[in-house]
Amino acid sequence: METRKLILIIIFSTSLLFLWDAWQKDLKPPVPPQTTSGTIAGSDSQRHDPLPVPGDDLMASQDIDSSEIASGIEGVAPSITPRLLEVGEKIHVTTDLVVAEIDTAGGDIRRIGLLEHPSREDKDKPYDLLQNTASHISVAQAGLIGDNLPSHKTRYSVESDIYNYELNAGENRVVVRLLAQEENGVQVAKVFTFHRDSYVIDVEFEIVNYSESFIQPFSYFQVTRDANPPPKGSAMMLPSYLGAAVYTEDEKFQKIKFSDIDKNKAEYPPDADNGWIAMVEHYFVTAWLPEQQTPREYFAKRIAQNLYTAGVIVPAGSIAPGEAARVAMPLYAGPQEQDILSALSPGLELVVDYGWLTVIAKPLFWLLSFYYSYVGNWGIAIILLTITVKLIFFPLSAAGYRSMAKLRVVTPKLQRIREQYSSDRQRMHQAMMEFYKQEKINPMGGCLPILVQIPVFIALFWTLLAAVELRYAPFALWITDMSVPDPYYILPLFMGVSMWVQSKLSPKPADPIQAKVLQIMPVAFSIFFFFFPSGLVIYSLSNNILSIAQQWQITRMFEKKAAEANIDKEKITNKENPVKDDDQRLLPTAEGKEDDTTEAKEDDTTEAKEENTTEAHASLNATKTQGDSAPQDKKDNVTKPTGVPKSRGKARGRKRGKRK
Repeated sequence: METRKLILIIIFSTSLLFLWDAWQKDLKPPVPPQTTSGTIAGSDSQRHDPLPVPGDDLMASQDIDSSEIASGIEGVAPSITPRLLEVGEKIHVTTDLVVAEIDTAGGDIRRIGLLEHPSREDKDKPYDLLQNTASHISVAQAGLIGDNLPSHKTRYSVESDIYNYELNAGENRVVVRLLAQEENGVQVAKVFTFHRDSYVIDVEFEIVNYSESFIQPFSYFQVTRDANPPPKGSAMMLPSYLGAAVYTEDEKFQKIKFSDIDKNKAEYPPDADNGWIAMVEHYFVTAWLPEQQTPREYFAKRIAQNLYTAGVIVPAGSIAPGEAARVAMPLYAGPQEQDILSALSPGLELVVDYGWLTVIAKPLFWLLSFYYSYVGNWGIAIILLTITVKLIFFPLSAAGYRSMAKLRVVTPKLQRIREQYSSDRQRMHQAMMEFYKQEKINPMGGCLPILVQIPVFIALFWTLLAAVELRYAPFALWITDMSVPDPYYILPLFMGVSMWVQSKLSPKPADPIQAKVLQIMPVAFSIFFFFFPSGLVIYSLSNNILSIAQQWQITRMFEKKAAEANIDKEKITNKENPVKDDDQRLLPTAEGKEDDTTEAKEDDTTEAKEENTTEAHASLNATKTQGDSAPQDKKDNVTKPTGVPKSRGKARGRKRGKRK
């Protein structure tokens, strides 16, 4: 019992610590890194800030001398103010899922607005996953590496003089073509293809070699952004990962933290022939997806204060004079919907951050999605998932609640033991252990089942926290977005009430300090639940209600069973040890017992008289045998006894009739 309370206090204290830390991080603005390193972590060959440079291994795979590539970009100077991107003409594209903005300065995708995912600031506006504003920069860039080839610093022109594109009914894609000025006999076109019902944008370079020599360019594709977190739906929402990530078949999923890039400590595989690289934030991801089984090099670096880039370099191949070549790269910029991500590229679904309990969280989310496919409401799906988890752990929970019910029944006896040995704690614990052994109670019985279930509950917590499907997902009545707190704080209040009821069903601790802590816990947790997303509160409230019902039923059954056992025990004790009078005699409790006692006394008296009469007859016969000359009247007096046999028979008859 004491151990279980101690564990609960530790869990409560740890939760307060984490929540306080998250609150402090939320109140403090992000501090820009003070380091000035601009090198690319993980590859010493990446030695130029303005444009990425392919490493020695990648160039060796194409039989290219690294000095040729390096000399081709020396004329590209770094920006004086790299955070302020050059502005050109804007091209607007609208599809059924996104609104995009392409700038002719560099041919960058400067904006991707997700039409089905509203902004936190304004529900009527789409969430801008990519944007270029004074407060936040996140853009997708691409270019070629080679002698005077166009890069993300090149000014492009619009081929068709159309600046507004829209996906019309009956069309499946929208194509935007930009042209770079011809240099050294090489003409380059940059082509963007938007697809219906898809967040994938194909970015392609068409290279035509009009010169008289072979060219072997490389292409790079990168996402450049700052470390400013996106707007939160909850003021105290637990922090989620923000940074770069890379995946390869050998090294699997790896995060590239901005802080590690600042310290040149980022570790990831630079060269591979598979995988992808991305920028990850809560609910959304922007990822470049190279074709599998083709050589590439991944890079991540800091290019300015609080400005980072992560991308991939792929070879465009050797292009002979008069020939053309194409190099393309799909860009996914959208929500972290696992079914979509897993179909695009192996391991891409791992950007959904479930922490170290991914192996448990993924099946839970699959089951949650399964329920949603039938009920069409994520809130009801959460409740069904909670019921399923409770049913799976019913035997463990029942064992724990039975142990708690036993402790609840014997709590008064434990209290008397504590009071009896209050001055000797060692003797008190010894007596309590003997009492547990006598009553066949395991004091850890109510704690162990809880410990076994904690990983599952934590995994379910992170599943709901990371699920983009809950963003702006309605439940019922006033709950219109389960990814933000309850606007009227009704669910947290119900949660506090449920915790209070549950505390009343639990055994009351004898330690007054523990009792006060347990009284404060419902209030404290209710306050924290005010800032938790509604989906998490729905899960916690459903879990508490089911636990209360289960605990109440088991406690009621056990207390009834214990009461019946006490009654039977008292009957057995009374039967084996009858109640005695103050004297040494038994106290009769019924009229029949009184009659039997009286009869026994009379029978004893009669038997004594019969013995005396028998002795008298024996004496008389002896006298006759000896021929004494005693007077006849004396003989008559002796030979005529008192008539006891007749009176004894009548007395016995009366007693038998009375018993009948």
